[in-house]
Amino acid sequence: MSSESDRTPFFSPRRVAILAGNTFTHLIRMKVFYFLFVFVLVAIAANFLKLPHTAGPESVGGVGAEELRLLKSPMVGVMKLFAVILGIVATALLIPRDLEDRTLYTILSKPVPRLDYLLGKLVGVLLLIFVGLAVMTVLLDAVLYYRTQGVMAEWMQTADILIEQGRWTAADKESARIELLTHGVTWSLQGAIIAIFLEAAIIASLALLVSTFSSSTLFTVVISSLCYFIGHFISDARDHWLKSSGVGDDQVLDVASRILIVIFPDFRPFKAVDEVVAGQALPAGVLGALAVSAALYLGIYVVLSWFVFSDKEI
Repeated sequence: MSSESDRTPFFSPRRVAILAGNTFTHLIRMKVFYFLFVFVLVAIAANFLKLPHTAGPESVGGVGAEELRLLKSPMVGVMKLFAVILGIVATALLIPRDLEDRTLYTILSKPVPRLDYLLGKLVGVLLLIFVGLAVMTVLLDAVLYYRTQGVMAEWMQTADILIEQGRWTAADKESARIELLTHGVTWSLQGAIIAIFLEAAIIASLALLVSTFSSSTLFTVVISSLCYFIGHFISDARDHWLKSSGVGDDQVLDVASRILIVIFPDFRPFKAVDEVVAGQALPAGVLGALAVSAALYLGIYVVLSWFVFSDKEI
């Protein structure tokens, strides 16, 4: 005899999409987007407040590069803070809240496979983070473009004076102009925002895993935050262990460190975001490697979440 659950497909993108949409709507009703107002205030303050910057044109970077960097830094920092906090807290709230409201019983009794439920919840959180970052990116680009035009106009006047004085050549002016533009709106900056989203996706999937065996939202938030903190130093610790180990311990420590990097995601490669804020370029290959890394972590954590949640009695 075949039951209704036996006829239920193992995985349904349509079910995942419906659950993701419901999760997205539910999170918006929780007014998590109020965090955007903080970003708007930071953007307005950064745009209209005259930030201290290196005004001397003696450096090849030119006038205004430091001002643009100081403009980007707090705005990108708020974006990263928004993505990480939302990835942890929103994910940590989902399963306990569904249990408290008895929504989880209704969903799973339809029947909806637990894998679809977990994926739907995670995709809903990631969709919310994506939309929030997209809104912030538009504002960041607008403010940065406006300020770059003003800085560039001031810089051109200074550069022309230096050329008339014989202190600069036309080649020096062009080199400094290109250097200044690297601190404005660039494709590397957009790639850095994508990297922030990928980092948030990793920590959100890890929070999902923790929430499947935790009965406390606070416990999930604390453990996920601790893992995020450790993830920024795990590679440095691994390098230190391998350098200080004996000859016979190399293989053992290498295997142990690789296991730790699975448990605690390695966030050191995502420091490329800070380099972009400083004016460096983000190669497409580096962004691609970050995307592959994020996909692997998401796959591992979702599968582990499914295994744990499948055996959990609701």
